[in-house]
Amino acid sequence: MTTIAANKAELMAIADAVAREKSIDRMIVIEAMEDAIERAARARYGAENDIRAKIDPRTGDLRLWRVLAVVDEVEDHFKQISLVDARARDPKVKTGDFILDPLPPIEFGRIAAQAAKQVIVSKVREAERERQYEEYKDREGEIITGVVKRVEFGHIVVDLGRAEGVIRREEQIPREQLRVGDRVRSYILQVRRENRGPQIFLSRAHPEFMKKLFAQEVPEIYDGIVEIKACARDPGSRAKIAVVSRDSSIDPVGACVGMRGSRVQAVVQELAGEKIDIIPWSPDTATFVVNALQPAQVTKVVIDEDEGRLEVVVPDDQLSLAIGRRGQNVRLASALTGRQIDILTETEESEKRQREFLERSAMFARELDLDDMLAQLLAAEGFTSLEEVAYVELEELAAIEGLDEETAAELQRRAEEAIERREAALREQRRALGVEDALAELPHLTEEMLVRLGQKGIRTLDDLADLSTDELVGKGDKRREIPPGVLASFNLTEQQGNEIIMAARAHWFTEDAA
Repeated sequence: MTTIAANKAELMAIADAVAREKSIDRMIVIEAMEDAIERAARARYGAENDIRAKIDPRTGDLRLWRVLAVVDEVEDHFKQISLVDARARDPKVKTGDFILDPLPPIEFGRIAAQAAKQVIVSKVREAERERQYEEYKDREGEIITGVVKRVEFGHIVVDLGRAEGVIRREEQIPREQLRVGDRVRSYILQVRRENRGPQIFLSRAHPEFMKKLFAQEVPEIYDGIVEIKACARDPGSRAKIAVVSRDSSIDPVGACVGMRGSRVQAVVQELAGEKIDIIPWSPDTATFVVNALQPAQVTKVVIDEDEGRLEVVVPDDQLSLAIGRRGQNVRLASALTGRQIDILTETEESEKRQREFLERSAMFARELDLDDMLAQLLAAEGFTSLEEVAYVELEELAAIEGLDEETAAELQRRAEEAIERREAALREQRRALGVEDALAELPHLTEEMLVRLGQKGIRTLDDLADLSTDELVGKGDKRREIPPGVLASFNLTEQQGNEIIMAARAHWFTEDAA
């Protein structure tokens, strides 16, 4: 190998050239050369020796030593020397010191030179990978420009100049055709250290990519006057962004659109013609949802805080517009607001309300032994359950037109009795399922919940204690195929779930202490 056989000046010149070409520290190249020379020297003098090489980084002078450790009793004659023999060379030496035996320079044969070359190449490649990782690891979330280098199995490899990135198939804009040699902008999604070198994953489909593009095109966003509060994309087809201005004199939508649409068109062109709806953000959920469903008109928004769902009512002739082609409009609006949105027409909403009214009226008539008129009166006043009738303030119930205090008190008494009958029936059902009474003493659990546990085979404290909080009260995730928790439909909070689980596990600690 010419690198090792070269004279001192050439050796330093090669080290400088490699360091510049690979953009790594010159000393790393020199250390790689020293390592290669050490390995070649061990092959010449014996692998059992501890041989060190040192190249002067200024002059290129090479020196070789065999290192011997000074010990009282020699166990390895190749790497150790007795204190007596060492003092024969140097009277000041003591146990624990090292003796250096200079060695003459070695001549590299063809095999040794090839081995040395492999060592240097390996060390330089390792240093280059570390340099790439250090350079890009703190750049996640930035936009970077590169050139398409090749396409492998549908994944696009991009030359970033001093490294390579990859745009995986799922992070590409559908139907966008990128060819080798094309300049392409993308979002640095993740930088990961792996055995084969740092992996830089890029994206053109991520919502943050669109946000960064707008920040480049809209000075008000870059300066922080206008903020993009939310973004939802159907890559290559349509997107929605919600914007808000910190300065009341600046219209956030107008700033993003630009003069004659120049700013938004620049982003649209970069995203292969993706249509972008720019809507004003609002802290009021109902207003925000109405804006998000544009261009459809919304008649009414009903918010279910417990379920985290929104019920949106639109005119009958606006249904298809609100839903959008293949559900695209409502899907993007749902992603933008972070709420599940159910779309109903005015006719469907009227029928639903009428059906719920009749169901509640029938329930009150049956459970409270009332005539239809009084049962319908309770339903019309907004009462939905026996608990609401039983535990509302007596004055509030008596204030309903057509009721006096005596009638209101009788209604509450009947509601309490109906609740007790229902609880007794559920208690019998729970015991028939084999659910222990100990579970009924745990916090937050009702008899109805205990029946559900029994139906799912959870009958003892240990059965319940073995569950995680997500398995008990979690909402699940269809996208990740995570099923909902056993009690998900009862809308218990995560904190309540934790308290139930810890109470079920309490007997474990009591037994351990005993």
